[in-house]
Amino acid sequence: MAKTNLYDRHVQLNGRIIEFAGWELPVQYPTGPIVEHNTVREKAGLFDIDHMGQLEVRGPGALDYLQYVVTYDISRMAMHEAHYALACYEDGGIVDDLFIYRLPDRYFIAINASNTAKDAEWFQMHTHGFDVTVKNISAETYMLALQGPLAEQILQPLTNLDLSKMPYHTAQDGMVAGVPTLVARSGYTGEDGFELFFPAAEATKVWDAIMEAGSPKGMLPIGLAARDSLRFEPCMPLYGQEIGPEISPLEAGLGWAVSLAKGPFIGREALLKEKLEGSEMKLVGFEMIDKAVPRHEHEVAYEGEVVGEVTTGMFSPTTQRYVGMAFVPTELARLGNEIDIIIRDRARRAVIVKRPFYVPAYRR
Repeated sequence: MAKTNLYDRHVQLNGRIIEFAGWELPVQYPTGPIVEHNTVREKAGLFDIDHMGQLEVRGPGALDYLQYVVTYDISRMAMHEAHYALACYEDGGIVDDLFIYRLPDRYFIAINASNTAKDAEWFQMHTHGFDVTVKNISAETYMLALQGPLAEQILQPLTNLDLSKMPYHTAQDGMVAGVPTLVARSGYTGEDGFELFFPAAEATKVWDAIMEAGSPKGMLPIGLAARDSLRFEPCMPLYGQEIGPEISPLEAGLGWAVSLAKGPFIGREALLKEKLEGSEMKLVGFEMIDKAVPRHEHEVAYEGEVVGEVTTGMFSPTTQRYVGMAFVPTELARLGNEIDIIIRDRARRAVIVKRPFYVPAYRR
């Protein structure tokens, strides 16, 4: 298994290390996932997410190329803007979801940990006919996330950028703790914050500087468990659960990231057909009526018949509810509709509710 350059720091902090996507990563620290979760909501948290992958796309044909390989209309992006997008197979299934950053000299793409090799190959194999170069820079690039309402206050003394003038979903090249860094105002928690991309050799220097600046303000290091609950409450999708090769963006409620009118792209015909004819399944949110904890892969039943499956479910620390997301037939995906979640061979009542369970800070 791979280790990030900060593995020793996590051990020193008594992080509990587990295997995740082929990496040894901290799932939690002694404070525990609930405290870590609430600290990000109320103050700030620092995440080692170097297991994530990164690609660079350069060349005169970069825009045309990206228009063809991803679902979103990249031509709509302003300079320094970041946007969520998907790469799809011809049948509309999802290769991966990703964030694209438009920069003056390149497009920068953040991709999922478990998909790095696959995504790099996918993007490379579709360059034919475009004046473009695609480079997998994952090994040489380190990625940290600083998330929470105090993130700007903690990071500002460490950077030459004026963070107050950086809107959400934008990115700028600058310096952090004396290290050249792409600073992106984006994240996977529902809070304001930053994702930082810099040379991997400088990981310890940047981590230590942020920890020193943030600890007096109550910032904590955050493990994978809290990262999952934080992304879950605003209903951000996770590859292998809410999205995947057998799931289309329309089924997953991600139609807002699919620009069918922009012209040809991989998967467009299948998605256009689905848009016109309707999706068979739909991702919904639900809240437990009976006292029980829903989990990934629990079956969903309606009137005694299994009709779907839970993608993610847990106790929501922020809202104090037992909630989940699940795929159900579209005709059953009505707010207020009652369903059963099969937990330990027992049907437990739940009701379909509006998503997200928690409104992200940048949408308020």
